[in-house]
Amino acid sequence: MTPDLTIGVVGPHDLVERVMLMGHAAAPLPCRLVAAAYRDEQEAPDKVTRLGPGVDACLFASPVPYDLARRSGVLTMPATYVQLGGAALVAALAKAALDTRIDPKRVSIDVVTRADVEEAYTDLGIPATDVHSRDEPGATGTIAAYHERLARQGATTGALTCLPAVAERLQTAGVPVIRIKPTSAAVRTALHTAALLGAHHRLEESQLTVVLVEVPTLREPVRRAAPRYWRDELRLSLHRLLVQEANRINATVWPIDDHSYLVTATRGSIAAATDGFRVLPFAARIRDELGLAVEVGVGMGRTTHDAESHARAALARTQAGKQAQGFAVDREGRALIPAPRMPPTGATALKPKGVEVLARLAAKLEGGDTVVDAEGAGKMLGVTPRTARRLLRTLVDEGLAWPLPPNRTPQPGRPRQLYRLIVEKLGPR
Repeated sequence: MTPDLTIGVVGPHDLVERVMLMGHAAAPLPCRLVAAAYRDEQEAPDKVTRLGPGVDACLFASPVPYDLARRSGVLTMPATYVQLGGAALVAALAKAALDTRIDPKRVSIDVVTRADVEEAYTDLGIPATDVHSRDEPGATGTIAAYHERLARQGATTGALTCLPAVAERLQTAGVPVIRIKPTSAAVRTALHTAALLGAHHRLEESQLTVVLVEVPTLREPVRRAAPRYWRDELRLSLHRLLVQEANRINATVWPIDDHSYLVTATRGSIAAATDGFRVLPFAARIRDELGLAVEVGVGMGRTTHDAESHARAALARTQAGKQAQGFAVDREGRALIPAPRMPPTGATALKPKGVEVLARLAAKLEGGDTVVDAEGAGKMLGVTPRTARRLLRTLVDEGLAWPLPPNRTPQPGRPRQLYRLIVEKLGPR
Protein backbone atom coordinates (compact mmCIF):
# COMPACT_ATOMS: atom_id res chain seq x y z
CA MET A 1 0.00 0.00 0.00
CA THR A 2 1.29 3.46 -0.89
CA PRO A 3 2.15 5.48 2.26
CA ASP A 4 0.40 8.80 2.87
CA LEU A 5 1.48 11.71 0.72
CA THR A 6 3.05 14.76 2.35
CA ILE A 7 1.83 18.20 1.27
CA GLY A 8 3.53 21.40 2.38
CA VAL A 9 1.09 24.27 2.96
CA VAL A 10 2.87 27.59 2.36
CA GLY A 11 1.06 30.83 3.16
CA PRO A 12 0.09 33.37 5.81
CA HIS A 13 -0.82 32.04 9.25
CA ASP A 14 -4.59 32.39 8.88
CA LEU A 15 -4.72 30.55 5.53
CA VAL A 16 -2.37 27.77 6.70
CA GLU A 17 -4.45 27.29 9.84
CA ARG A 18 -7.60 27.13 7.73
CA VAL A 19 -6.17 24.43 5.45
CA MET A 20 -4.88 22.43 8.42
CA LEU A 21 -8.34 22.55 10.04
CA MET A 22 -9.93 21.30 6.82
CA GLY A 23 -7.50 18.43 7.10
CA HIS A 24 -6.60 15.57 4.84
CA ALA A 25 -10.29 14.63 4.58
CA ALA A 26 -10.67 17.34 1.90
CA ALA A 27 -8.05 15.62 -0.29
CA PRO A 28 -8.87 12.76 -2.69
CA LEU A 29 -5.95 10.64 -1.43
CA PRO A 30 -4.54 9.88 2.05
CA CYS A 31 -2.11 12.66 2.88
CA ARG A 32 -0.27 14.43 5.69
CA LEU A 33 -0.25 18.23 5.81
CA VAL A 34 2.83 20.14 6.96
CA ALA A 35 2.44 23.81 7.88
CA ALA A 36 4.92 26.38 6.56
CA ALA A 37 3.47 29.74 7.62
CA TYR A 38 5.08 33.12 6.99
CA ARG A 39 4.46 36.76 7.85
CA ASP A 40 5.57 38.12 4.47
CA GLU A 41 5.38 36.58 0.98
CA GLN A 42 9.11 37.19 0.49
CA GLU A 43 9.73 34.40 3.02
CA ALA A 44 8.08 31.80 0.74
CA PRO A 45 11.31 30.48 -0.90
CA ASP A 46 12.93 29.97 2.51
CA LYS A 47 9.84 28.12 3.78
CA VAL A 48 9.95 25.78 0.78
CA THR A 49 13.64 25.10 1.38
CA ARG A 50 12.96 24.29 5.04
CA LEU A 51 10.26 21.79 4.04
CA GLY A 52 12.98 19.76 2.37
CA PRO A 53 12.85 16.81 -0.01
CA GLY A 54 10.37 14.85 2.12
CA VAL A 55 7.45 16.89 0.72
CA ASP A 56 5.63 15.40 -2.28
CA ALA A 57 3.90 18.66 -3.29
CA CYS A 58 3.46 22.27 -2.19
CA LEU A 59 0.23 24.21 -1.87
CA PHE A 60 0.68 28.00 -1.93
CA ALA A 61 -1.78 30.60 -0.64
CA SER A 62 -1.79 32.59 -3.90
CA PRO A 63 0.12 33.08 -7.16
CA VAL A 64 2.54 35.52 -5.43
CA PRO A 65 4.41 33.12 -3.09
CA TYR A 66 4.24 30.43 -5.78
CA ASP A 67 5.91 32.76 -8.30
CA LEU A 68 8.55 33.85 -5.79
CA ALA A 69 9.45 30.24 -5.00
CA ARG A 70 9.50 29.30 -8.67
CA ARG A 71 11.71 32.22 -9.63
CA SER A 72 14.17 31.46 -6.84
CA GLY A 73 14.66 27.92 -8.13
CA VAL A 74 13.75 26.13 -4.87
CA LEU A 75 10.72 24.33 -6.31
CA THR A 76 12.00 20.80 -6.81
CA MET A 77 8.55 19.27 -6.24
CA PRO A 78 5.17 19.80 -7.95
CA ALA A 79 3.27 22.85 -6.75
CA THR A 80 -0.03 24.65 -7.13
CA TYR A 81 -1.79 27.61 -5.53
CA VAL A 82 -5.24 28.67 -4.35
CA GLN A 83 -7.27 30.66 -6.89
CA LEU A 84 -8.30 34.13 -5.67
CA GLY A 85 -10.55 35.30 -8.52
CA GLY A 86 -14.21 34.50 -9.02
CA ALA A 87 -16.20 34.00 -5.83
CA ALA A 88 -13.36 35.24 -3.59
CA LEU A 89 -13.25 38.58 -5.40
CA VAL A 90 -17.05 38.91 -5.42
CA ALA A 91 -17.12 38.29 -1.65
CA ALA A 92 -14.49 40.99 -1.11
CA LEU A 93 -16.51 43.43 -3.24
CA ALA A 94 -19.58 42.67 -1.14
CA LYS A 95 -17.63 43.55 2.02
CA ALA A 96 -16.37 46.72 0.34
CA ALA A 97 -19.95 47.73 -0.49
CA LEU A 98 -20.82 47.50 3.23
CA ASP A 99 -17.88 49.72 4.19
CA THR A 100 -19.13 53.33 4.13
CA ARG A 101 -15.59 54.55 3.32
CA ILE A 102 -15.20 52.51 0.14
CA ASP A 103 -16.87 52.87 -3.26
CA PRO A 104 -16.42 49.50 -5.06
CA LYS A 105 -16.43 51.36 -8.38
CA ARG A 106 -13.26 53.27 -7.35
CA VAL A 107 -10.80 50.84 -5.78
CA SER A 108 -7.37 49.33 -6.47
CA ILE A 109 -6.91 45.55 -6.61
CA ASP A 110 -3.72 43.46 -6.55
CA VAL A 111 -2.71 39.91 -7.62
CA VAL A 112 -6.04 39.13 -9.35
CA THR A 113 -5.78 39.41 -13.14
CA ARG A 114 -7.51 42.22 -15.01
CA ALA A 115 -9.64 39.67 -16.85
CA ASP A 116 -10.90 38.25 -13.54
CA VAL A 117 -11.61 41.77 -12.27
CA GLU A 118 -13.64 42.74 -15.32
CA GLU A 119 -15.52 39.43 -15.26
CA ALA A 120 -16.52 39.90 -11.61
CA TYR A 121 -17.67 43.48 -12.18
CA THR A 122 -19.61 42.46 -15.28
CA ASP A 123 -21.36 39.70 -13.34
CA LEU A 124 -22.30 42.23 -10.65
CA GLY A 125 -23.42 44.83 -13.19
CA ILE A 126 -20.90 47.38 -11.91
CA PRO A 127 -18.65 49.42 -14.25
CA ALA A 128 -14.92 48.76 -13.82
CA THR A 129 -13.77 51.86 -15.71
CA ASP A 130 -12.32 53.53 -12.59
CA VAL A 131 -10.99 50.34 -11.01
CA HIS A 132 -7.19 50.05 -10.91
CA SER A 133 -5.59 46.60 -10.95
CA ARG A 134 -2.05 45.29 -10.63
CA ASP A 135 -1.30 41.60 -11.12
CA GLU A 136 2.49 41.89 -11.46
CA PRO A 137 4.49 40.23 -8.67
CA GLY A 138 6.46 42.52 -6.37
CA ALA A 139 7.70 43.15 -2.86
CA THR A 140 5.16 43.86 -0.13
CA GLY A 141 6.33 47.47 0.17
CA THR A 142 6.04 48.04 -3.58
CA ILE A 143 2.47 46.73 -3.75
CA ALA A 144 1.41 48.63 -0.63
CA ALA A 145 2.92 51.82 -2.10
CA TYR A 146 0.90 51.25 -5.28
CA HIS A 147 -2.37 51.21 -3.36
CA GLU A 148 -1.41 54.09 -1.09
CA ARG A 149 -0.32 56.34 -3.97
CA LEU A 150 -3.66 55.91 -5.76
CA ALA A 151 -5.59 56.58 -2.57
CA ARG A 152 -3.57 59.73 -1.76
CA GLN A 153 -4.14 61.02 -5.30
CA GLY A 154 -7.90 60.58 -4.88
CA ALA A 155 -8.04 58.06 -7.71
CA THR A 156 -9.43 55.37 -5.37
CA THR A 157 -11.46 55.17 -2.16
CA GLY A 158 -9.79 52.03 -0.85
CA ALA A 159 -7.87 48.86 -1.70
CA LEU A 160 -8.67 45.17 -2.15
CA THR A 161 -5.57 43.07 -1.48
CA CYS A 162 -4.78 39.36 -1.52
CA LEU A 163 -1.72 39.84 0.70
CA PRO A 164 -2.12 40.13 4.50
CA ALA A 165 1.19 41.97 4.89
CA VAL A 166 -0.01 44.60 2.41
CA ALA A 167 -3.31 44.89 4.29
CA GLU A 168 -1.41 45.58 7.55
CA ARG A 169 0.69 48.31 5.94
CA LEU A 170 -2.32 50.00 4.40
CA GLN A 171 -4.22 49.93 7.71
CA THR A 172 -1.25 51.57 9.40
CA ALA A 173 -1.20 54.21 6.65
CA GLY A 174 -4.90 54.89 7.12
CA VAL A 175 -5.99 53.53 3.72
CA PRO A 176 -9.33 51.63 3.82
CA VAL A 177 -8.58 48.03 2.84
CA ILE A 178 -10.43 44.73 2.37
CA ARG A 179 -8.68 41.33 2.28
CA ILE A 180 -9.49 39.03 -0.65
CA LYS A 181 -9.64 35.61 0.99
CA PRO A 182 -10.06 32.31 -0.85
CA THR A 183 -13.38 30.51 -0.63
CA SER A 184 -13.61 27.09 1.00
CA ALA A 185 -14.38 25.60 -2.43
CA ALA A 186 -11.20 27.11 -3.89
CA VAL A 187 -9.13 25.73 -0.99
CA ARG A 188 -10.62 22.26 -1.44
CA THR A 189 -9.95 22.34 -5.19
CA ALA A 190 -6.35 23.45 -4.64
CA LEU A 191 -5.83 20.76 -1.99
CA HIS A 192 -7.32 18.21 -4.38
CA THR A 193 -4.89 19.31 -7.10
CA ALA A 194 -1.95 19.30 -4.66
CA ALA A 195 -2.76 15.73 -3.66
CA LEU A 196 -2.81 14.66 -7.31
CA LEU A 197 0.47 16.46 -7.88
CA GLY A 198 2.00 14.69 -4.89
CA ALA A 199 0.88 11.30 -6.16
CA HIS A 200 2.43 12.05 -9.55
CA HIS A 201 5.65 13.13 -7.89
CA ARG A 202 5.71 9.97 -5.79
CA LEU A 203 4.97 7.68 -8.70
CA GLU A 204 6.93 8.50 -11.82
CA GLU A 205 4.49 6.66 -14.00
CA SER A 206 1.64 8.85 -12.70
CA GLN A 207 2.41 12.30 -14.03
CA LEU A 208 0.24 15.39 -13.69
CA THR A 209 -1.94 15.70 -16.76
CA VAL A 210 -4.12 18.61 -17.82
CA VAL A 211 -6.84 18.23 -20.44
CA LEU A 212 -8.22 21.34 -22.18
CA VAL A 213 -11.65 20.89 -23.75
CA GLU A 214 -12.94 23.58 -26.13
CA VAL A 215 -16.37 23.69 -27.80
CA PRO A 216 -16.37 25.41 -31.22
CA THR A 217 -20.18 25.63 -31.15
CA LEU A 218 -19.98 27.93 -28.11
CA ARG A 219 -16.87 29.79 -29.28
CA GLU A 220 -17.58 30.81 -32.88
CA PRO A 221 -19.07 34.31 -33.36
CA VAL A 222 -21.76 32.94 -35.68
CA ARG A 223 -23.28 31.23 -32.64
CA ARG A 224 -23.69 34.52 -30.79
CA ALA A 225 -26.98 35.10 -32.53
CA ALA A 226 -28.38 31.96 -30.87
CA PRO A 227 -30.77 32.36 -27.90
CA ARG A 228 -28.89 32.83 -24.65
CA TYR A 229 -31.01 30.32 -22.74
CA TRP A 230 -30.01 27.35 -24.87
CA ARG A 231 -26.33 28.33 -24.75
CA ASP A 232 -26.49 28.51 -20.95
CA GLU A 233 -28.25 25.16 -20.67
CA LEU A 234 -25.78 23.62 -23.08
CA ARG A 235 -22.87 24.82 -20.92
CA LEU A 236 -24.50 23.40 -17.80
CA SER A 237 -25.15 20.06 -19.50
CA LEU A 238 -21.56 19.88 -20.74
CA HIS A 239 -20.13 20.81 -17.33
CA ARG A 240 -22.29 18.16 -15.66
CA LEU A 241 -21.13 15.51 -18.14
CA LEU A 242 -17.45 16.43 -17.67
CA VAL A 243 -17.82 16.25 -13.89
CA GLN A 244 -19.30 12.75 -14.22
CA GLU A 245 -16.43 11.67 -16.46
CA ALA A 246 -13.86 13.28 -14.14
CA ASN A 247 -15.28 11.54 -11.08
CA ARG A 248 -14.77 8.20 -12.79
CA ILE A 249 -11.03 8.84 -13.16
CA ASN A 250 -10.50 10.78 -9.90
CA ALA A 251 -9.97 14.09 -11.71
CA THR A 252 -11.21 17.65 -11.24
CA VAL A 253 -12.97 19.99 -13.68
CA TRP A 254 -12.64 23.78 -13.79
CA PRO A 255 -14.53 26.04 -16.26
CA ILE A 256 -12.11 28.48 -17.91
CA ASP A 257 -14.57 30.63 -19.86
CA ASP A 258 -17.86 30.25 -21.73
CA HIS A 259 -16.50 27.72 -24.22
CA SER A 260 -13.65 25.79 -22.57
CA TYR A 261 -12.89 23.61 -19.54
CA LEU A 262 -9.76 22.40 -17.76
CA VAL A 263 -9.54 18.86 -16.36
CA THR A 264 -6.72 17.95 -13.96
CA ALA A 265 -5.96 14.22 -13.80
CA THR A 266 -3.16 11.68 -13.89
CA ARG A 267 -1.38 10.36 -16.94
CA GLY A 268 -2.48 6.82 -16.11
CA SER A 269 -6.16 7.73 -15.86
CA ILE A 270 -6.13 9.69 -19.11
CA ALA A 271 -4.21 6.93 -20.88
CA ALA A 272 -6.91 4.45 -19.87
CA ALA A 273 -9.66 6.80 -21.06
CA THR A 274 -7.99 7.36 -24.45
CA ASP A 275 -6.80 3.87 -25.42
CA GLY A 276 -3.22 4.90 -24.86
CA PHE A 277 -3.70 8.45 -26.23
CA ARG A 278 -5.20 7.15 -29.49
CA VAL A 279 -8.68 8.65 -29.11
CA LEU A 280 -9.78 11.99 -27.68
CA PRO A 281 -10.84 11.87 -24.02
CA PHE A 282 -14.53 12.60 -23.32
CA ALA A 283 -15.25 13.37 -27.00
CA ALA A 284 -17.31 10.28 -27.81
CA ARG A 285 -19.73 10.69 -24.91
CA ILE A 286 -20.08 14.45 -25.51
CA ARG A 287 -20.92 13.75 -29.13
CA ASP A 288 -23.37 10.94 -28.32
CA GLU A 289 -25.27 12.72 -25.54
CA LEU A 290 -25.05 16.40 -26.51
CA GLY A 291 -24.44 16.27 -30.25
CA LEU A 292 -21.33 18.43 -29.88
CA ALA A 293 -17.90 18.23 -31.46
CA VAL A 294 -15.05 19.27 -29.16
CA GLU A 295 -11.39 20.15 -29.56
CA VAL A 296 -9.03 18.64 -27.00
CA GLY A 297 -5.42 19.15 -25.97
CA VAL A 298 -3.63 16.99 -23.39
CA GLY A 299 -0.46 18.11 -21.65
CA MET A 300 1.81 16.80 -18.90
CA GLY A 301 4.26 18.63 -16.69
CA ARG A 302 6.06 18.81 -13.38
CA THR A 303 3.78 21.66 -12.29
CA THR A 304 0.22 22.65 -13.13
CA HIS A 305 1.55 25.62 -15.09
CA ASP A 306 3.80 23.44 -17.26
CA ALA A 307 1.07 20.86 -17.87
CA GLU A 308 -1.44 23.52 -18.89
CA SER A 309 1.12 25.15 -21.22
CA HIS A 310 1.75 21.81 -22.92
CA ALA A 311 -2.00 21.17 -23.17
CA ARG A 312 -2.49 24.55 -24.87
CA ALA A 313 0.33 23.74 -27.31
CA ALA A 314 -1.29 20.38 -28.09
CA LEU A 315 -4.69 22.05 -28.54
CA ALA A 316 -3.20 24.62 -30.93
CA ARG A 317 -1.68 21.80 -32.99
CA THR A 318 -4.98 19.99 -33.37
CA GLN A 319 -6.82 23.23 -34.18
CA ALA A 320 -4.21 23.97 -36.85
CA GLY A 321 -4.84 20.56 -38.40
CA LYS A 322 -1.42 19.08 -37.58
CA GLN A 323 -3.00 15.74 -36.83
CA ALA A 324 0.14 13.67 -37.31
CA GLN A 325 1.59 15.17 -34.14
CA GLY A 326 -1.37 14.02 -32.04
CA PHE A 327 -3.36 15.75 -29.31
CA ALA A 328 -1.08 14.98 -26.31
CA VAL A 329 2.30 16.39 -25.22
CA ASP A 330 4.46 14.87 -22.49
CA ARG A 331 6.18 16.82 -19.71
CA GLU A 332 9.28 17.31 -21.85
CA GLY A 333 7.19 19.02 -24.55
CA ARG A 334 7.30 16.08 -26.96
CA ALA A 335 4.25 14.79 -28.83
CA LEU A 336 2.99 11.38 -27.73
CA ILE A 337 1.55 8.63 -29.95
CA PRO A 338 0.01 10.30 -33.04
CA ALA A 339 -3.76 10.30 -32.75
CA PRO A 340 -5.79 12.16 -35.40
CA ARG A 341 -8.84 14.06 -34.25
CA MET A 342 -10.94 12.19 -36.81
CA PRO A 343 -10.37 9.52 -39.47
CA PRO A 344 -8.19 10.96 -42.27
CA THR A 345 -10.69 9.97 -44.94
CA GLY A 346 -13.46 11.91 -43.25
CA ALA A 347 -11.97 15.35 -43.70
CA THR A 348 -12.85 15.57 -47.36
CA ALA A 349 -15.92 13.36 -47.43
CA LEU A 350 -18.00 14.83 -44.59
CA LYS A 351 -18.40 18.40 -45.79
CA PRO A 352 -20.09 17.68 -49.13
CA LYS A 353 -22.23 15.06 -47.39
CA GLY A 354 -23.28 17.56 -44.72
CA VAL A 355 -24.20 20.23 -47.25
CA GLU A 356 -26.16 17.67 -49.26
CA VAL A 357 -28.10 16.54 -46.15
CA LEU A 358 -28.84 20.15 -45.17
CA ALA A 359 -30.07 20.93 -48.69
CA ARG A 360 -32.40 17.90 -48.70
CA LEU A 361 -33.85 18.87 -45.32
CA ALA A 362 -34.23 22.54 -46.29
CA ALA A 363 -36.17 21.55 -49.40
CA LYS A 364 -38.79 19.82 -47.26
CA LEU A 365 -39.11 22.37 -44.46
CA GLU A 366 -42.52 23.99 -44.18
CA GLY A 367 -43.54 27.43 -42.96
CA GLY A 368 -40.00 28.65 -42.50
CA ASP A 369 -39.48 26.41 -39.45
CA THR A 370 -35.81 25.33 -39.24
CA VAL A 371 -36.05 23.22 -36.08
CA VAL A 372 -36.07 19.42 -36.47
CA ASP A 373 -35.55 16.31 -34.39
CA ALA A 374 -34.23 12.88 -35.36
CA GLU A 375 -37.68 11.41 -35.98
CA GLY A 376 -38.83 14.28 -38.21
CA ALA A 377 -35.52 14.43 -40.08
CA GLY A 378 -35.67 10.67 -40.61
CA LYS A 379 -39.08 10.96 -42.27
CA MET A 380 -37.90 13.78 -44.55
CA LEU A 381 -34.74 11.87 -45.53
CA GLY A 382 -36.33 8.42 -45.69
CA VAL A 383 -33.99 6.91 -43.08
CA THR A 384 -34.35 5.52 -39.55
CA PRO A 385 -34.30 7.94 -36.57
CA ARG A 386 -30.96 6.46 -35.48
CA THR A 387 -29.38 7.23 -38.86
CA ALA A 388 -30.99 10.69 -38.87
CA ARG A 389 -29.54 11.38 -35.42
CA ARG A 390 -26.06 10.55 -36.72
CA LEU A 391 -26.55 12.80 -39.76
CA LEU A 392 -27.74 15.68 -37.56
CA ARG A 393 -24.61 15.33 -35.42
CA THR A 394 -22.56 15.53 -38.61
CA LEU A 395 -24.28 18.83 -39.41
CA VAL A 396 -23.38 20.11 -35.93
CA ASP A 397 -19.73 19.08 -36.41
CA GLU A 398 -19.60 21.04 -39.67
CA GLY A 399 -21.31 24.16 -38.32
CA LEU A 400 -24.47 23.55 -40.39
CA ALA A 401 -26.75 23.10 -37.34
CA TRP A 402 -26.67 23.64 -33.62
CA PRO A 403 -28.30 21.59 -30.85
CA LEU A 404 -31.07 23.17 -28.81
CA PRO A 405 -31.83 22.24 -25.18
CA PRO A 406 -33.53 18.82 -24.90
CA ASN A 407 -37.32 19.04 -25.09
CA ARG A 408 -38.28 17.65 -21.67
CA THR A 409 -41.73 16.05 -21.47
CA PRO A 410 -43.68 14.35 -18.65
CA GLN A 411 -43.44 11.03 -20.47
CA PRO A 412 -40.65 8.64 -19.39
CA GLY A 413 -37.68 8.03 -21.64
CA ARG A 414 -34.97 10.04 -23.29
CA PRO A 415 -35.80 13.76 -23.83
CA ARG A 416 -36.34 14.74 -27.47
CA GLN A 417 -33.20 16.50 -28.81
CA LEU A 418 -33.97 19.37 -31.18
CA TYR A 419 -31.59 20.89 -33.74
CA ARG A 420 -31.78 24.26 -35.50
CA LEU A 421 -30.68 24.02 -39.13
CA ILE A 422 -28.51 26.88 -40.36
CA VAL A 423 -30.01 27.04 -43.82
CA GLU A 424 -28.27 30.39 -44.44
CA LYS A 425 -25.11 28.34 -45.10
CA LEU A 426 -26.69 27.13 -48.34
CA GLY A 427 -26.65 30.63 -49.79
CA PRO A 428 -29.49 32.17 -51.90
CA ARG A 429 -32.16 29.64 -52.86
